[in-house]
Amino acid sequence: LTQVTQKQQAILESALALFAQKGYNAVSTASIAADAGVSEGLIFRHFKNKRGLLDAIMVSLEERIQQAYTPFFFESDPKAQLRMVIGLPFAAKEDEYGFWKLVFKLKWDEEFHVPGKMEPVLNKLAETFEALGYANPRAEAELLNHTMESITSHILREGLDTQVHLHQPLLERYGL
Repeated sequence: LTQVTQKQQAILESALALFAQKGYNAVSTASIAADAGVSEGLIFRHFKNKRGLLDAIMVSLEERIQQAYTPFFFESDPKAQLRMVIGLPFAAKEDEYGFWKLVFKLKWDEEFHVPGKMEPVLNKLAETFEALGYANPRAEAELLNHTMESITSHILREGLDTQVHLHQPLLERYGL
């Protein structure tokens, strides 16, 4: 979408909130329209169908994911790279939780699951652990990735205050 109108923005925001809360398949275009305060026909006019609406949201999701990880890929200091990865879930703004909840929900939906999507991050993390002299850098990368996914999931579900106590011990574990 080049120029998003106020009504299109309302539709996108409602769809994001409902998809993140209930899951893509459980949400109807009628419920999105009702939540956005627009006619269902307007959704079809602007986005063609529910999948077109999700695709529009996904463009924004991909941009946010890229913004979150770009500094990590361009950082040359391995310890700074680890600090960045460990800090990501703790730095997420609460008003963006809906986006991240939707990302996590879609991971579990076979229709939207993209195997290997995290491969570039895992490869870079393995390089990081190799530069730091770890015996099994790939396994260490996978362990950290799983740990961060779990922490992120808990933050999105129960709030930052339930996980913030893990930030410092994680930094200490890696000598940061």
